[in-house]
Formats: sequence, C-alpha cells, structure tokens
Amino acid sequence: MPTIISTAVVPFLGSEIVPDYDTAKVVILPIPYEATTTYRRGCENGPAKLLEASHQLECYDEELDSEVCYDVGIYTQEPIADTRNRQPVSSSEMLRVTQAAVHQLVTENKFVISLGGEHSITAGVVEGYRQAYPDEPFTVVQIDAHGDLRHEYEGSIHNHACVMRRIVDMGLPTLQIGIRAICKEEADLIKAKQLNVIRAREIATQPDWADRAIASITTKRVFLTIDLDGIDPTLIPGVGTPEPGGLNWYSLTGFLRRIFESYEVIGCDIMELAPIVDSVVSEFTAAKLAYKLIGYQALAQGWLKPDEE
Repeated sequence: MPTIISTAVVPFLGSEIVPDYDTAKVVILPIPYEATTTYRRGCENGPAKLLEASHQLECYDEELDSEVCYDVGIYTQEPIADTRNRQPVSSSEMLRVTQAAVHQLVTENKFVISLGGEHSITAGVVEGYRQAYPDEPFTVVQIDAHGDLRHEYEGSIHNHACVMRRIVDMGLPTLQIGIRAICKEEADLIKAKQLNVIRAREIATQPDWADRAIASITTKRVFLTIDLDGIDPTLIPGVGTPEPGGLNWYSLTGFLRRIFESYEVIGCDIMELAPIVDSVVSEFTAAKLAYKLIGYQALAQGWLKPDEE
C-alpha cells in the first residue's frame, strides 16, 4: 500500500497569526509538484515541511527589530498542482494552473511567495507575472547552484534543468547568482547570449560581487527565484541536487536585502526543498528564509509600524 500523505494546508507560522485573506499583504502559495527529479526525490513534500517548520520561527525579526507578521498579515493558500499521493499532473497543466493562480493573486495586490516543488514550476510563476506586467519587463534574479539553461533534458523541455532556458526564451533579462555546475551547452549559451552570471567562486573570492550584481540589473522590477541548492549544502543539505560551495546565510540575506532596497521586488519563489528524514535543519532554514523575504519586502514597502513604546 502506498503511503498516504496529508494534503491539508498548514498555515505559515500557524496559530501565531490570523490567516485572513482580505487583510493579508502576503500570500504563501504551495506548489507541491514533482515530475522530473533527476537525483534525490522528495521536493513535492518541501512546501508542507517548510510550512510545518515555520511554526518554530520567532515572530520577532532581530535584524528588522519588528514582529513582521503582525504588521503584514500572511495568508497561506491551498496547494495547487499537487502530485502527492501519486496524483498525475502533466507539465502543461502544472504551468497553466500556476500561471493562473499567480496572475490572480498579483492582480489582487498580493505579494506572493511560491513554494516548490521542483524548479520547473518557476516558468509558470514567471508567466503569471508577465501577464500581470505586460508592458514592462522585469529581471529574473536566480539564486542556484545550476544554470538550468539546457534546451531539454531527459526528453522534456519542462525538466527542472531547463527552467531558466524557458525564461530566457521569454525575452526577460536574467541574473544568475551562485552558479557552480553547468554543462557545455549551457556554457556556450551563456557566452553566445552574454547572460549575466555571478559564479560561486566569484562570491568566495571577490568582495565586490554583490555591488557588481546589483549594478547589472537594468529594470525597475525584479522577480526572485531561489533554488535552495544555491545555498551552501552544509546549511541546507535537503535538496534534490546538492553541490559543494554556495552562499552562506549572511551573504545570501545581505544580498537579498540590497535587492529589495534597490529595486521593486514583485514576487519570489523558494524551490527544490527535499526534506531529509530525521533532520529539520533544511526546512527550518528555508522557512526562516521565507520570513526574511517577507520582512525585507515589508521594510521596502513601508508596511512595518513604528514601535509605540
């Protein structure tokens, strides 16, 4: 008998906040979709484990000196494109429902953080934003160990290894951060199209990497896609395709805060969390990362209320 996994939604931060959609400025969108995993499976369980781990977070953010969730309001949506319990979802259907859900949330003035699931989901998320912002391009800033620039992989153009190629094909500018594993096809494409890439070894050896990365963005708006394998695997080992190296916590959060301060971040996703049995380190760190993204957006948008004490 297959293991039956609960698909009930678990609110981000749980009972710490009132999950009211109308007043919430932020919506968490779980997308537990997995179809093209090529190494460690389990990322379809990533959103639920992240949400569960978020119950252990402190509401007070010491960096921002604020209990962010009470000023912002965070609503957790029902999961979409759910492949748990062996539910079949085609790549075209996943992209369609993801695009539609994101577009609706954005048009209702919600700041959306999508939780995957495999990285191929991001093509649908980005398409939702393209439809919401049809007249002005935005830059897709990718934090990742891998280029994800293959035209196709294992017979599919919607493999998780192809997601940034699909976004490049959309004509959107990109900035790749933390890259340290690419194939020859991807290396050739980066050179041919002069794609903007900050490799992990540059982050390790060049103190000005963040200045150069931020200065290279030419659009007013930015979308952030974070594949958790972009982070050092000693911090988040629970990913599908781990690579040595990567960003440490303060390099990551410092860079992200500067992005929010310098540009209009229209949305974010966190992808490829593949939980490890008998360890909560990866999901807790991923949950804290989601809360940091919410806090940086709240600070940038002026949502945080001053302390009245």
